Amino acid sequence: MSKQFNRRQFIGTSAAATTGLLLPGSTNLSGAPVATQTDSRLIRLGLNALARAPQMKYFTDGHRGAALISAHLMCANNKLEKAAMNRIVELFDLNWAKSKLCLDFPQGDRIEDATDRIGQALAGGKGVLREVGHDAIFAMHAIKAFRMMPEFATRERVDGVRNLIKAIKPWRDIKPDPSIKPPPFKDQVAASKFILKEASDAIDRFVGFGQGFAGHMLTFGQSLVELAAMGDVEVAESCRVAFCKYVTVTRQGPKPTDRKIKEHKFTKLRPDEVEYWQKRGHKTLGIGHVFKYPYAYYDLLARAQDTSLQQQFENKAWRLF
Repeated sequence: MSKQFNRRQFIGTSAAATTGLLLPGSTNLSGAPVATQTDSRLIRLGLNALARAPQMKYFTDGHRGAALISAHLMCANNKLEKAAMNRIVELFDLNWAKSKLCLDFPQGDRIEDATDRIGQALAGGKGVLREVGHDAIFAMHAIKAFRMMPEFATRERVDGVRNLIKAIKPWRDIKPDPSIKPPPFKDQVAASKFILKEASDAIDRFVGFGQGFAGHMLTFGQSLVELAAMGDVEVAESCRVAFCKYVTVTRQGPKPTDRKIKEHKFTKLRPDEVEYWQKRGHKTLGIGHVFKYPYAYYDLLARAQDTSLQQQFENKAWRLF
């Protein structure tokens, strides 16, 4: 097993993920004080951003909202060291936390069926592949966050998230290859193995064209596994056709008209290590894939429990992270 898997203890919806991570005496790399927890603050900021995204740049700003929530979950599930978590909080404070996107909404009454409403909005997609599966990705993050922090499920946030899901546009909505038959998403082991294998293969196919296809195989697929694991099996399965369409797209490889993208430099560092975050510049968050990809990756590894598949992926993971 690699060092990542040895260190990692999967928690799912554990108390650590629910109550947050206290980081007493936190300082940033320059020694200045920073926020001392990544608990409800990152979740709240993420939900604010998801809900406000349709009023702004829905696609890129939706990414940022999901990234804030992913960052909390990645820290909690993988028990990252305090120095790594401190740096992650610092990066958010330097970039998005104080922006209009993350501003709080007025206090309001809690919407009791918030997650059901979001699930219905996602299922309303009726199998159409929408912008690399981001309707499912954003919906899962919102449902997860509202379950963890139900006090934030106010009407403005819930309606905003629903509007975001409905704003995601059709994209490469081709007929799915009938030979592509992912396992039921509630079968966490088999489904996670399928997704990891597809993502690993996509890394190889898209060398020289960036790794968005592989990264979104992780995030799209993982969102469906996590929805099913939370009990939203029908919602997850409502996205099966769209997911099969995405697998079909990735198996076709890059198109002649696709844009070439410079590859990442080789590194042995991974996102569960302090140095990975310490070496990131202040303005290197992009739109948040740096959090969403590793969260999905480590979550799927924990569910799959397949050391051979993990090693295969680890040998090329530098291209993605």
